[in-house]
This record gives sequence, structure tokens and C-alpha cells, in this order.
Amino acid sequence: METAASGKQAAPGALTAFARFALCGGGVGIAAGFAVTALASWVPWALANAMITVVSTLLSTELHARFTFGAGGRATWRQHAQSAGSAVAAYAVTCIAMVVLQQLAADPGAALQQVVYLSASAFAGAGRFAVLRLVVFARNRSQPAAPSTVPVCAAEARVSPRSDPATLCCAA
Repeated sequence: METAASGKQAAPGALTAFARFALCGGGVGIAAGFAVTALASWVPWALANAMITVVSTLLSTELHARFTFGAGGRATWRQHAQSAGSAVAAYAVTCIAMVVLQQLAADPGAALQQVVYLSASAFAGAGRFAVLRLVVFARNRSQPAAPSTVPVCAAEARVSPRSDPATLCCAA
């Protein structure tokens, strides 16, 4: 969908963007889970996890730029860096939650671990959505002003006699 005035794709509403965020992020997350398991059969798990995390973050950022937030094209390097920063913060939240669980429960069962991990992931995901929507892919960034198409008079511009004739004769 494009707007007539700007020629850019219209930004989706918050609920639409959140649904797309969950779909893209969830889809990439599920695929990443399978990819880590497969890759870990050839390399150490920590290395497989790191490699897949980098690839999945790059892929997610591209999907979010093109589809989730309607940025109208590929993600920039700045957006990739900011997205990676938000992914690291989300990873830290889940790690902290699991460490706290281990401190509070001597032997937490698998179900409790999943509840804590998924709850922390949901909390971190909501925070990551807000950061991506409000900072990384924000639409209202200050942009340089478009050049004026109104001619400037020579007296106002203090141009030299060799200037463009249209500039010199703007009153004509």
C-alpha cells in the first residue's frame, strides 16, 4: 500500500505490526530452533547457537523492515545494529530469569522451566517490539528538508554574474 503524497508504504497500525512481529519473529525462532539442533550435530552447541542467532537476527531484521513495520525496503546497517542490540537485551532478560529460577528452586521441573523461559521471552519480545517500532523503524525521524523549487532572487542569494540565468532573472 502506498500513499499518494509520499510514495512510501504506509506504516501499519500497532496491532497489525504486533501480529506481523509475532508471526515473523516466531517463524524465524522456530526455524532457528531446528537449525541449532541440526548444526549442533556437527559443531559444539554454543557455536551453533551463536551462528544461528546471528543469521536469524539478520533475517528477522530484514523481515521486520520489509513486512512488519512497512519501512519500505531493506534494513540499513544502523537498523541491523540496533536490532541486534535489542536481541542481546532480550537474551539477557531470559538468561536472568533462568538464573533467578535456579536460585529460587533447587530442582525446578521441565514444565516450570518452560513457563519461566516462555514468560521471560514474551516479556522481552514485547519490549523488543516497542524498541523496534519506536526507535529502530520509527517513521518520524528528522530528515533533511527537501530542496526548494521556488526560485531565489539574485539580490537575496548574492549570486555572481556568472550564476544560472534562471536565478538571476527570477523576477522576469
